[in-house]
Amino acid sequence: MTDAGPLDADEATFIAAARAGDAARFALVTERHRRALQVHCYRMLANYEDAQDMTQETFLRAWNKRETFKGHAALRTWLHRIATNVCLDFLDKRNDRTPVPSGLSDAGSELLYLQPYPDRMLPEDPQESVVARETIELAFIVAVQHLPPRQRAVLILRDVLGWPASTAAGALELTVASVTSALQRARVTMRAQLPGRRLDWRSPATHELSDDERGVVKSYIDAHVRNDLDGLTSLLRDDLRFAMLPEPDTATTTAEDAVDGWVSGGLFQRGHDDWRGMTTTVNRMPAAALYLRTPGDSEHRLFAVAVLRVVDGKIAELTGFDVAGKPWLGLPPTL
Repeated sequence: MTDAGPLDADEATFIAAARAGDAARFALVTERHRRALQVHCYRMLANYEDAQDMTQETFLRAWNKRETFKGHAALRTWLHRIATNVCLDFLDKRNDRTPVPSGLSDAGSELLYLQPYPDRMLPEDPQESVVARETIELAFIVAVQHLPPRQRAVLILRDVLGWPASTAAGALELTVASVTSALQRARVTMRAQLPGRRLDWRSPATHELSDDERGVVKSYIDAHVRNDLDGLTSLLRDDLRFAMLPEPDTATTTAEDAVDGWVSGGLFQRGHDDWRGMTTTVNRMPAAALYLRTPGDSEHRLFAVAVLRVVDGKIAELTGFDVAGKPWLGLPPTL
C-alpha cells in the first residue's frame, strides 16, 4: 500500500505514540515493519550487515521525525521513504560500495561486499513473499548494484514495491519526469545485466526449490564428504561462473578453471579433506553449508556457504561465501 485511506489501527497507534512521546509503544508498532525494511535496505546495499545497521538508523530517524507523520501516506510507505534515504546517505559517504573489475575476459565485475541473506529473516507478509525469490536472488541483487544509487532507488520503489511515480518522486525529492527517465535507464541496465530473465517482478514468482535444485545440493555435499573430485566436477556446467567472497580475483568463467583453482588451493588434501554439510537456502536459492574439521580439532566448524544456481540439473553459477563467525545466518556453528 502506498497511498493511505482511513487510518488503520497501527497508524492510529503510531500517531498516538508520537504525540505522547511514548518510545515503547512507538517501537512496538515500527518493529512489525523491520523485516520488510531490512530486505529493502539489502536490495539497496547487497550487504546483510549494512542492511541491519541501516534499518536501525531508519527507526532512529523515524523517531526523530515522528511529528512529521500525519497519516497522509501509509505508515509502511513513510518508513520505506526514510529507509531509502538512509541508504542513499550511506552510499553517498562510501566509495567502496560499487562493483569492481573482476579481471575476467568478459570484462565482468565482482561485488566484494555482497553477503547472503538468510531466508529465516525474510518478511512473512504474503504480499512481500510473492516476489521475494526473483528480487532477492543474488543475480538480481548484483544487477541492481550496477545502477547509480538514485536509479537503484527508483527501480526498487517503482518496479519492486510498485509505488506510483508521484510517490517515488516525493520520496526522492525528484520530479515525476526525472523518476520516469531514471526508471527507463535503470531497466536498460537491468536487461543487460540479466539477459534472458523476465523483468516483471510484480507478477507472482515461485519461491519453492525444485527437485533438481534439492538433488544437486545433496550431490554437491556428498561429493565433499566423499572427497570425490570427479563427482564434484560432474555437477558443474562447462560455462560455470564461480566466485568466492569476500576474496578478490576469485571469479572464473569455466568449470575447468574453477576446479583447477580448488585443487591448487588444496581441496581434498590434508586439512581440507574432512567435510560435513547441510542443505539450506539463502536469498530463496539452494545452498550448501559446508563444515570443515581441521587436524587437531574435534569438531566440524562452519566454513563456507555455497549458493547455487541450477540449470537443467547442473550448477551454472556458484557463489561461495566465507561465513565463519556469521551467527546471523542461523546456521549451527559446528556440525
